[in-house]
Amino acid sequence: MNQWEELQESVGFDFQNVEILKQAFTHSSYVNEHRRENVKDNERLEFLGDAVLELTVSNYLFNKYPDMAEGHMTKMRAAIVCEPSLVEFAEAVHFSKYVRLGKGEEKAGGRTRPALLADVFESFIGALYLDNGIDKVVTFLERVIFPKIDAGAYLQTVDYKTQLQEIVQRDRDVLIEYDILGETGPAHNKAFDAQVIVNGQVLGKGSGRTKKQAEQSAAQFAINQLTHR
Repeated sequence: MNQWEELQESVGFDFQNVEILKQAFTHSSYVNEHRRENVKDNERLEFLGDAVLELTVSNYLFNKYPDMAEGHMTKMRAAIVCEPSLVEFAEAVHFSKYVRLGKGEEKAGGRTRPALLADVFESFIGALYLDNGIDKVVTFLERVIFPKIDAGAYLQTVDYKTQLQEIVQRDRDVLIEYDILGETGPAHNKAFDAQVIVNGQVLGKGSGRTKKQAEQSAAQFAINQLTHR
């Protein structure tokens, strides 16, 4: 089994056009050293993969969080498709071992360079889209990215307190107050309880490891209450 057969088995997809898969993992430094082979680098695939990734992640967030404001979905998507996240995804599926580099780039540690790995992940998405279609891209993301979204890995990018303020102040001025109700647990592992009060009415309660997290949790609960009435 060669490396490209191994890669296809690893990601769970057979490519009709194996050359486009190879291109997705080909850095420009490799092309510069193998001009006679007429190989192409992955920069165009990276451009396409970036757009496909934004579309598929946007669609997933849109359906998973039907009450989330546009601005918050934008922040969350940005956290998912940023370079550090893409590097994490690429490392999770061991993409670095398949990258084709020039000798100089290899010696310089290019195989572990974050920007290069992020580009390769996007290039692979572009190649997978062209060869297998959008549904197979979604299937791949269901293994690599969507479980992290489901686990709440990117929710910290969402400011529920601001979102609640935007919701309740659409029609009128209101007074929003947060109260810390108490704390539990030992000093090294405290949990705080909070409530949010809107015009004298308790709309939500929540808890967290810090007072700010507890207030965010209370705001999230209040948003759920308001949007499901």
